[in-house]
Amino acid sequence: MRIFPARKTRTTRIGSLRTESWAARLGGKLSRGDVSLRLAICFVFLVAVVIGIAGWRSPFPHRLGDDAPNGILAQIDFKRVNRRKTELAQLERENKVPPIFRYTEEGAQQLRGLPRELRNQLFEFVTVKEFSEISADTRAAFGWINSGANATFAPLPEFVAAWQQWRDAIGPADTAELKIDEFIGEFTQFFAPPRKTGVLDPNDLTQVDLRPETEILVISKDGEDQNQTLKVSDLLLTEMLKGTGTLGGQWKSFTVLKPFQGQLERWLQNRVQPTLTYDDVATNLKKNEEKWNTPEVTDEYKRGSLLVAPGTVLDEEILGILRAQYDAAERQVPFFERGVRLGTILALLVVLGVMNGYHLIRNEPRLASNVGRLTVYLAAITVTTILGRWLSFDPWRAEAVPILCVAMILAVAYNQVLAALTGFSMTLVVTLANGRSVGEFVVLMSAVAASIVPLNQVSNRMKLVKVGFWAAVAYLLVTWGVTIVESQQLGRLWTDQQLLATSFQGAGWCFLTGFLVSGGLPFIEKMFGVVTDISLLELSDVSHPLLQELVQRAPGTYSHSNGVATISETAADAIGANGLLCRVGAYYHDVGKMLKPQYFVENMVAGQISRHESLNPAMSALVIIGHVKDGVELARQHNIPEPLIDFIEQHHGTTLVEYFFHAATRQAESKPDHRFEVQESTYRYPGPKPQTREAAVLMVADAVEGASRTLAEPTPKRIETLVHEIALKRLLDGQFDECSLTLGELAIVEDSLTKSLIGIHHGRIKYPEQKTA
Repeated sequence: MRIFPARKTRTTRIGSLRTESWAARLGGKLSRGDVSLRLAICFVFLVAVVIGIAGWRSPFPHRLGDDAPNGILAQIDFKRVNRRKTELAQLERENKVPPIFRYTEEGAQQLRGLPRELRNQLFEFVTVKEFSEISADTRAAFGWINSGANATFAPLPEFVAAWQQWRDAIGPADTAELKIDEFIGEFTQFFAPPRKTGVLDPNDLTQVDLRPETEILVISKDGEDQNQTLKVSDLLLTEMLKGTGTLGGQWKSFTVLKPFQGQLERWLQNRVQPTLTYDDVATNLKKNEEKWNTPEVTDEYKRGSLLVAPGTVLDEEILGILRAQYDAAERQVPFFERGVRLGTILALLVVLGVMNGYHLIRNEPRLASNVGRLTVYLAAITVTTILGRWLSFDPWRAEAVPILCVAMILAVAYNQVLAALTGFSMTLVVTLANGRSVGEFVVLMSAVAASIVPLNQVSNRMKLVKVGFWAAVAYLLVTWGVTIVESQQLGRLWTDQQLLATSFQGAGWCFLTGFLVSGGLPFIEKMFGVVTDISLLELSDVSHPLLQELVQRAPGTYSHSNGVATISETAADAIGANGLLCRVGAYYHDVGKMLKPQYFVENMVAGQISRHESLNPAMSALVIIGHVKDGVELARQHNIPEPLIDFIEQHHGTTLVEYFFHAATRQAESKPDHRFEVQESTYRYPGPKPQTREAAVLMVADAVEGASRTLAEPTPKRIETLVHEIALKRLLDGQFDECSLTLGELAIVEDSLTKSLIGIHHGRIKYPEQKTA
């Protein structure tokens, strides 16, 4: 039997050190509910992107003004509706539609009453003895009215002669009825055509733009089967009475009326009223009916035929041909191939999402671990990608607007690295979704880079407008450069009007983003839960109501906060953190002390007895710890942004209130039977621990600023030792475990705080007493 165990081999020792496999670790993480929730949210937005960019369809890559240096051949046989020819055919059929006129009942009754009216007037001719006895209406009907200078004198002899001619033809009164009946019989036959077809109003010729040879459709009052298509000349009374008209050509057939041709024509012109009226509604309906019934004119293209000649710049007509080929090809894609394409797009997005997710987990834990912030971030990317896809078509060509807006917002809200990575991802997806070239990707990415690089700090709103301007300049110059490289034609810059219009349009959209982001900063801060430098500068104003209240209630705390702000800003800047955020956070970090200022040593005057003398250590610790909760409530009442409230919550982390803990321990030790009743957790702040480098810097600065005031002789060496001990104590207590502060950065913070405190507590030369005069 072995006395000593067998010696382990090297392989056995290494095997005993192996940890669980990556699959086991992944399964453990996925089993957590919060991780599953975040993954589900990512998947939902991923599907939304696929649907938004129509991932099952191949993109239409052509745009107005694009260059086709190698030409484009037809890939399939297809037909295209020729819109221009179709519109011409529709216009031709519309023009063939005759204007539609309808009978008016009032005019028709007047035409039917003309023979009776003429009969009465002829009887009047033989019954009167003198011309002057003829009624005014009858004389007006026959045109026997003096005009001009003769209007008030005796009737003209020719009027009297015409009247006498009628009397002679009719004969004596006792036989006049038979003769008049003969006149009226012939007149009724003579005037039958106008009564059947109707009479047009001459004013309609100009209103409807009619000519004598124009044909019109007359809608009969007896039904559609009686409708007639007639020429305008057949319906105008003046044209009818001409020698070639329907009335003027038949005078010879009416021997009784022939001697009175001139007088009857004048009588008809004075008495006949139009019986046809133009029907605008019916005419337009008929034209629309003909327009929509016009068959479309199509052009046929065979596979391999030349659609676009080499070197041609795409115009609207060519784009229409290419779009028709694209639509025809899409209709031929089977369902299986669409599924394959959809799966491929989804896989590509998953790969891109995994890379971005890895960056978020490693470098942006606040964003990756917070469901609300992650949802807003993914929603912004999804909306941007969808808008970038659909705004890329003519005539907008505005895909740069949503991409640049989100990139600038992320640079302001988080950091430039995250903004650049997200901007790259969005630009890549939008470019692929639109089927655009590498040159288009380069142009968009250059504008994104130009909008992110200057945004390391935003001290005023005008800077965002300037960034938009420089993004526009970058877009313009890179567009021209890419065009020259791709086409090898330098002259296009001043000869291609479409290129100039498109490039300046895109630059204008880039310039617009600066105004959009500048105007939307308050909403951006609220949505992303961040605070910009502009808001920080506004909150740093000493006239802020909360700071004014702190000055009045707790002046010692206010002085302490100013000291912490000064040294923490310098320390934060030294490690590349946000010094301005650290300074403003320091202004507000102890505002909770104003509710019980006398319980804090900085607000006590010399010789004053501490109120803690009358309290037990547990109660004193409760008062001290309570200033964190009170500060959070006050900050929220005054609408202080959440990032500053985080400083209030985290500037003590979960540190121990050592003075009162040790006092409680001494009390417990003095009573042996109760020495274990002191719980350390009772004397610790509730936290959380610092989540950012800025909060960690403020924690150390707050501690060392207060502790340095207790030094009787603040020499540089003592200050350096004090700062190091406090920082080391916070480190060993695990207060920096949840933030990204490194040991190297902590050393830099110590050095900066030491120098700042040495400068504050530097010695002065004692001046000799001033002699009295």
